[in-house]
Amino acid sequence: MAHDPKSAEKLIATNPLARQNFSIEEVVEAGLVLTGTEIKSIRDQAPNLRDSWVEVKSGASGVEAWVLNLHIGPYRHGNIWNHEATRRRKLLLHKHQIERMHGAVTTKGITIIPTRMYFKSGRAKIELGLGKGKKKHDKREDLKKKSAEREMAQARKASHKDRK
Repeated sequence: MAHDPKSAEKLIATNPLARQNFSIEEVVEAGLVLTGTEIKSIRDQAPNLRDSWVEVKSGASGVEAWVLNLHIGPYRHGNIWNHEATRRRKLLLHKHQIERMHGAVTTKGITIIPTRMYFKSGRAKIELGLGKGKKKHDKREDLKKKSAEREMAQARKASHKDRK
């Protein structure tokens, strides 16, 4: 069976601070409603997910999810109809997913943040992380664990080199 290159995921951008500032409990994949110049710009240059978040609102047509402050730079070959860099973009999710996220945000105090953006089968997808914000002492503990693991790995590597 041949591997289909279109079905593979191609990473566009990640949010490096997502797992550092939030304890992610669940991950959801969503599509994005984009204009032509936005998708061309994404293919040309990487977007910035760092300060973006997701807002779930109930409107006239039901509950909708929007990603805010996602920076996609203007298309360099665009004209007067080029897109605004940090406009609100609608997320494409199933109704039950949006309602579950809305319930989690309103009752549990969960925050929804984009963790990474990628192409899947030629379509732009965004991975959303549902989690709670970490306190300062939680971040410090994670840093201590990381540095301890790094030191252990270096010690293992050094002892492995000594054996040879």
